[in-house]
Amino acid sequence: MKYALIPAVLAGLVLCALSAGCTSPTQTEIKPVETATLPTAVPTTFISTVVATPVPVETLPAEQYVDLQLSKERPDYTLHLIYNGGKGEGNVVNILMKATLSDGTVVEKYMNDGQRQPRRGDEIIIQGTRGSDRVEVFVTSAGRTYKVLDQPMMTHTL
Repeated sequence: MKYALIPAVLAGLVLCALSAGCTSPTQTEIKPVETATLPTAVPTTFISTVVATPVPVETLPAEQYVDLQLSKERPDYTLHLIYNGGKGEGNVVNILMKATLSDGTVVEKYMNDGQRQPRRGDEIIIQGTRGSDRVEVFVTSAGRTYKVLDQPMMTHTL
């Protein structure tokens, strides 16, 4: 009597497997429906102008505040960004200084090149020009990037 129950259970399992679709073909055998693509005209000349999307300067939240000092030195016109730490220094992951020089050159430099978190006294130096250079500073803190500085740096003559 127990022996008759085993084939009945196996037959029930086979029926369940078939109705569940477990015997359908694998993904490699199924081919997607192909659609016809029409050729598009390719322009013969293409001129690209990069336009930066302006991002407003943001104030870091009070618990993430850090002190940064930006200056342009004479006589070599170097741009200096010094990190002085602050209440939120434990949250700072990276600092990026982006300088758009008066000759149109854009230079980006990360503090410590992403090797470690910035520490008090760390500095970024970018060779500027004699003209007016624009400097933007971005701080990545607590999983978000803030644009904290955006200002023109001019050489002052006496």
